[in-house]
Amino acid sequence: MTLFQQLLIAIVQGITEFLPISSSGHLILIPYLTDLPDQGPLIDVAVHVGSLLAIIIYFWRDVLGLAKGGFSAVGIGDDPLQRRLFWWVVVGTIPAVALGLFLKLGGYLESFRVTDLVAINLIVYGVLLGLADQFGKQEKSFEDVTLRDAVLVGLAQALALIPGTSRSGSTMTMARFLGYKRVEAARFSFLLAIPAVAGAGLLAVLDLAEASAQMQWDALLTGVFTFIAAFVTMAFLMNFLKKASMMVFVVYRVLLGAALLVVF
Repeated sequence: MTLFQQLLIAIVQGITEFLPISSSGHLILIPYLTDLPDQGPLIDVAVHVGSLLAIIIYFWRDVLGLAKGGFSAVGIGDDPLQRRLFWWVVVGTIPAVALGLFLKLGGYLESFRVTDLVAINLIVYGVLLGLADQFGKQEKSFEDVTLRDAVLVGLAQALALIPGTSRSGSTMTMARFLGYKRVEAARFSFLLAIPAVAGAGLLAVLDLAEASAQMQWDALLTGVFTFIAAFVTMAFLMNFLKKASMMVFVVYRVLLGAALLVVF
């Protein structure tokens, strides 16, 4: 990979991972819209790990609280609220992990890397995001998460394994349908991403161990660039959602999906 390709992938991933417009869908589109070769799913996962580090640092207080909840769950310390939130994050992670393993072990991931699927999912889930944001109440915060909410948002996260859906988009859509405030829906989405993306990152590390030294270097460098872009984008989004709706992302998704159906 050239430095230009690494920077392009990192910027696209860093921006689209946290905006509800599908990072995987945009990564798949890069080879179609440029003369660059397909970077492949291994690099896609590596850049998601860069995004994960941005989440951990940006939400370090929440991450620390969930860590305390994890220790409390095994009898070290006593923090009922954080223990409950920790378990609900674990529960919400299970659907994505189960489906992710099934798709990876079954070799289905490559078959999803097609523009028609990306386009349809951009439109369908974009419309759902618009409906959820328009009609969903703004009452709940992350601390109000229940078992039912964790399961439903977790199922929404699992759907995002199909490109064009958007992990942040699908989880924020479900959270808004369930009555979470916009900022809290984003917070819920990002915190729920930590174990799921970490699991995908672990699989990537295993694959990278067998890859060439050049591929390992490409993945590392692209991941670092992604971390920088992702951190800046996340800070922007959290501030943006305090003042505006998600409609701009809905319009973007629908227009991009329609354009892809026409062009490809």
